[in-house]
Amino acid sequence: MRPVRWSRVPAPAVDALVVLVALADFWINQWDMGDGAKVIAVLACAGLFLRRRFPLAVFLLTLPATLMQDMVFAPFAALFTLAERSRDRRLLSVCAVLFGVVAAVPWPLDAWDEHGRTTTFVYFFYTLATAAAPVLLGQLLQARRDLARRLVEIEEAREHERLLHSQAVLARERAQLAREMHDVVSHQVSLIAVQAGALQVAAKDPAFKEGVRAIRSLSVDTLDELRHMVTLLRASGGRATELTPQPTLTDLQRLVSTSGIETELVGELPAQVGTTAQRAVYRTVQEALTNVRKHAPGARATVRLWQDASGFGVTVTNTPATRPSLPLPGSHQGLIGLGERAELLGGTFTSGRTAEGGFEVTLRVPG
Repeated sequence: MRPVRWSRVPAPAVDALVVLVALADFWINQWDMGDGAKVIAVLACAGLFLRRRFPLAVFLLTLPATLMQDMVFAPFAALFTLAERSRDRRLLSVCAVLFGVVAAVPWPLDAWDEHGRTTTFVYFFYTLATAAAPVLLGQLLQARRDLARRLVEIEEAREHERLLHSQAVLARERAQLAREMHDVVSHQVSLIAVQAGALQVAAKDPAFKEGVRAIRSLSVDTLDELRHMVTLLRASGGRATELTPQPTLTDLQRLVSTSGIETELVGELPAQVGTTAQRAVYRTVQEALTNVRKHAPGARATVRLWQDASGFGVTVTNTPATRPSLPLPGSHQGLIGLGERAELLGGTFTSGRTAEGGFEVTLRVPG
């Protein structure tokens, strides 16, 4: 029989089980409690239903019941949920110490002398060490969840990079083949057509003249076909069955929608923007979104196309990361390459942190 996976159990069922165990713990340890203390303890147990939405408030709700009797499960469950969902370690430390104090102080408070200070301090450190267990377990589950999410993102990024690499290799191979056909084959076929035309003019024999005319006609047709094939081979290889040209502004929407990031594309550029400038804008957006995916997991991005009296450009801004990122190796050449592209166009490229903690890159091209 396969073990039960708790991730597949509905959350309400788990919450109901936690509340039942807490009530059982209260029932076993209620002893000589007054009616008021019993009501407080039952409210603390019932409050565990809301521990996922209000973990800190529910933990604080269990402390009065813990002070009045030896309740352990309810505060531990609340402390575990708080540790699983909070990234503030100082808050978790304060809550663990607070639980240790509440559990160690005798109740009623006027029984302090009878209980003994030494016993109280020893019991405080014992409960404090015990409280470290749910805190560490909650932090461990939080780190495991973050790591699993990050591994999925890394795998998606690697798959995306493999696809881009295969497309780049295909584009280079096609460009090389196009150059060979243009520089060698097309040149030779052109020479054949020229020589056949010269022979056709100089020929006296009608049969010979008709033959060289056919050679010249076939050479011209072949040259047209070669030029058409060269045009296709120079196209960028997106899919194996699809030939697309080098990316331009019309491809920005697809780039944004397939980036795997919550991105908004706003603004537009003038229609007379040159092809080289369009490719520079596209590559700037592509590199910026790639960096957001790598270094700011969970962030949102905005791609703004703009123009003013001195030129036009693009600005890509992202919000701060919502999850911690793992250190990934990189060549740190992407932004340098974008700066070189801007210089070739006579423009400027800037990048840096925003006041909100995000990152922003801007490409400006003179008009």
